[in-house]
Amino acid sequence: MSDTILIIEDEREIGELVRDYLEVEGYHVILAFDGTEGLELFKREEPTLVVLDIMLPKTDGLEVCRTIRSNSTVPVILMSAKKSETDKIIGLGIGADDYITKPFSPGELVARIKAQLRRYKHFSSTVEKKTLLTSGELQIDEQGFTVSIGENNIELSAKEFQILLFLMKNKGQVFTKEQLFEKVWGYDSYGDMNAVTVYIRKIREKIEKVPSKPTYIKTVWGVGYKFEGESL
Repeated sequence: MSDTILIIEDEREIGELVRDYLEVEGYHVILAFDGTEGLELFKREEPTLVVLDIMLPKTDGLEVCRTIRSNSTVPVILMSAKKSETDKIIGLGIGADDYITKPFSPGELVARIKAQLRRYKHFSSTVEKKTLLTSGELQIDEQGFTVSIGENNIELSAKEFQILLFLMKNKGQVFTKEQLFEKVWGYDSYGDMNAVTVYIRKIREKIEKVPSKPTYIKTVWGVGYKFEGESL
């Protein structure tokens, strides 16, 4: 069965062009032309990935992304005519997995979609037994795709989960931003490696008691990041 891609784009010509490219690649594509319709289709069709424009009528793309991320870890790729670094940081900060600026090549978008789907399927694939990683009060259930601190469940986006899981599995090892981008996004991924910094900050805000003085994810100045913490 082919993957289902939901495109939420109010410019009909762009949406239909992207749909045509994706259908040639064998994907099942559904289109929505405003944010409200997009959320309705998301709930009904349960797509494998969402391509989402930021500037949408009825419900804007950032709010759509927040709603999707509140109960799903499927990859979300934002599209926008806005080129500022701030807009990218906001989009990635609310849980988007990638950000592409208009105008773009449909071929590049297809490549990004393929890369995101490969990474998502790799990290969410079923394992034979339940795998738990624990460090102090922090616990990751790799199979259940959940994170908790003590009795409290922590809501992480797919990319946040993947970064934290990778760092915990490689406790004590220092990784540069480039290495983390390569390991989590993949060799053939497109995007800004500064996204790593954004995601690390968001993870810290969710798992650290004092994000400015982290105990789990440490910054090694001039090098990168590493995971620390006592295992139980």
